Amino acid sequence: MPFIGNQPALSYTSFAKQDFTTSATTSYTLNQPVANENEIALFINFVRQEPTTAYSASGTTLTLTSATSASDDMYCVFLGKAVQTVNPPSGSVGTSQLDSSLDFSSKTITLASNMKNTPAFHAYLSSTTNISNTTLTKVTFDTELWDTNSSYDNSNGRFTVPSGQAGKYSVASALWLNTSGVGEGELYIAGVRLYKNGSVFSFAQSDFNNVADDSVGNISKSLVTTIDLAVGDYVEIYAFIGAYSGQPQILTGTKSSWFSMNKLIG
Repeated sequence: MPFIGNQPALSYTSFAKQDFTTSATTSYTLNQPVANENEIALFINFVRQEPTTAYSASGTTLTLTSATSASDDMYCVFLGKAVQTVNPPSGSVGTSQLDSSLDFSSKTITLASNMKNTPAFHAYLSSTTNISNTTLTKVTFDTELWDTNSSYDNSNGRFTVPSGQAGKYSVASALWLNTSGVGEGELYIAGVRLYKNGSVFSFAQSDFNNVADDSVGNISKSLVTTIDLAVGDYVEIYAFIGAYSGQPQILTGTKSSWFSMNKLIG
């Protein structure tokens, strides 16, 4: 039907009830303000009272024509717009009531813990590290850029799954490998390996025996994978270099040797 004036934002109405503790008085206080007595239905001993004749009301003040007694049962039901609200009742909004496109640019969204890609960390090697030739060597990435749950130990290069954070994790690592002292052209094999609980889980490796000069200079090897981890499982990165001569090294450059993980949602 037609509406004159501003459309009131009153979409959900709840007819609230108020119970009174009675005594020998004519004056009571309402929980909700009203314009007049016609906005409430007042019952005394389960008999509805007539507005104006039996009582009057304004704001939160309820005044009876005759005093009640302590043994009377009295309550009212609010009928006026003072108890209406623009907030939907709990559990009344589902996905079908939501717009297909929602703009949260000016809102703060707080996600549940199981909806975040955490724990997550990123650590890198801060100085060039010498390793033994043709020997698997654990890499201790000693400097952290971030560590959301303090789950990575930069003293031993180990990530350990904290309590309540079992699940699938994305893992990535890159190593810049070289030999020093004899110039380039001495590497014949280089690789990075992911260890889970002390055993090899995955690896990426290059063998240069088939290239023209049978060897190369420095090389960056990377590994990206997904791993399923339980609480208490730990993950580490190992390096492997095979060189004809010189000192095998893991180089740093601009954070070029690093290790990063984050938990996947779901």
